[in-house]
Amino acid sequence: MLERISVDDTVRALRPDFAVLLMTAEGLVNGPSAGSESTDGLAEAAAPHVEAWREAYRGFGVNPKRARPSVDALLRRPELPAINGVVDAYNLISVRHGLPIGGEDLDTYVGPARLTRAVGDEEFGTVKDGEPVVEHPEPGEVIWRDDAGVTCRRWNWRQCTRTHITEQTKNALFILERLEPYSLDRLIEAGDELAGLLRAITPGATVTTRLIEP
Repeated sequence: MLERISVDDTVRALRPDFAVLLMTAEGLVNGPSAGSESTDGLAEAAAPHVEAWREAYRGFGVNPKRARPSVDALLRRPELPAINGVVDAYNLISVRHGLPIGGEDLDTYVGPARLTRAVGDEEFGTVKDGEPVVEHPEPGEVIWRDDAGVTCRRWNWRQCTRTHITEQTKNALFILERLEPYSLDRLIEAGDELAGLLRAITPGATVTTRLIEP
């Protein structure tokens, strides 16, 4: 699975410094949230990387004050949302390390994940006013997608409903994304810490990683 995930040349042209650490965790036994975590004092340390992501959003025509990179949005909360054990784990690593991290239910994927720029007719399943709706990305928008449609819009802004990690998730994909000046060593350190939390949730889980470098 990991070897089939790709980053399109159109994204490379936009941000040649982009790197992503991909991680699968198989055989998870997920469960309820253990409670929320404070984000106090974390935003200042993450500021350079958050600004790099804001600049990346501007590069494909998105105002990062209206659609914030995921780590920026999390750091603005006084506490992390309590969702479930696995989601709480990757959100915690995201704010501790100032790093956008996506978590996906691997069994809901249709074909491999790929990071590309949208044509504009791709389908994105989400919820609006409490009801499921299908939206479409803007042409040129950076998206993660599979063969069925968009799995995450605006690089790491919002995930589709189809691939959410729930308490029933057994196999998961995690996407840890980095831009300069964030170092590859720090990226790998964050991945190691996430792997440790996942193994604490499920000691028998099989964790596999792949780094895609610039």
